Amino acid sequence: MSSQGFTFTNFANNPFYSKQNAHLIDMAGVGSGQRIVDLACGTGGVTRLIAERLKGARDSVIIGIDHSSEMLKLAVEELIDVRDAAVQFIQTQVEQVSESVKESVDTVFFCNAIHYVPDKDRLLAEISKTLKPGGKLAFNTTFFQGAHLPETLPFYRKWMMKAFRVLRQEYGLSPVRSEKVEARRQLTPEEYRELLEDHGFLITKQEIDTVKFTIEGFLDISTFQDFIEGTMPGVPADKASSALRAGVKQAFEEMNVDYIPRNWLDVVATRV
Repeated sequence: MSSQGFTFTNFANNPFYSKQNAHLIDMAGVGSGQRIVDLACGTGGVTRLIAERLKGARDSVIIGIDHSSEMLKLAVEELIDVRDAAVQFIQTQVEQVSESVKESVDTVFFCNAIHYVPDKDRLLAEISKTLKPGGKLAFNTTFFQGAHLPETLPFYRKWMMKAFRVLRQEYGLSPVRSEKVEARRQLTPEEYRELLEDHGFLITKQEIDTVKFTIEGFLDISTFQDFIEGTMPGVPADKASSALRAGVKQAFEEMNVDYIPRNWLDVVATRV
């Protein structure tokens, strides 16, 4: 598998993922004349969902931000047909957004990525600088304490057990447990609330939705570099991905299930 195969793109193309992000956008509400930032926009999937809600709003601006020039190049090609809103793309780290977006914005979207940011205090300070007073931050995550329903824990144990067995038998490798990554340090909804309030945000809407994760979703998340590093630290990405994919196939087959329910946290907060 090429290095490009270890991006988030495969997972982002799952229908349930687009549906969940569309729900967050609708929770936040977007309208004519707004300046909107899509943080960690990748190839522009969420950017397009925002643009679809701004049809006829030609005075609106969407700014897609990502650290990867490769992803932004693809995003430009993917959104070449968008006409209603002005779409711009900026290459920078999400923790440096205020340095690149000079004019304040109405809304910042950050879809299923906040859990990967090591310094969330710095991130929220940057977002606060970027937003107008009364502006909104909308984010979601399926990597938080509470994402796993209790009845699904046997599946995750079985998946990891089988994946580790494949890794050991096929490649003679084991994860390096000392190599902890930020994706594994997950916050509770209450910890997110406290973090937001510390930075002058007030949560106006919060939901926990239960989403049906299909086997395709698990197979695709197993090709994402950050997830691979979180579950199998210290293992080469290609071998870890192969073991994770083999393990999830075996777990689904053995448990005879079509999907695994998983909770998704949606938050809309206002800068006060």
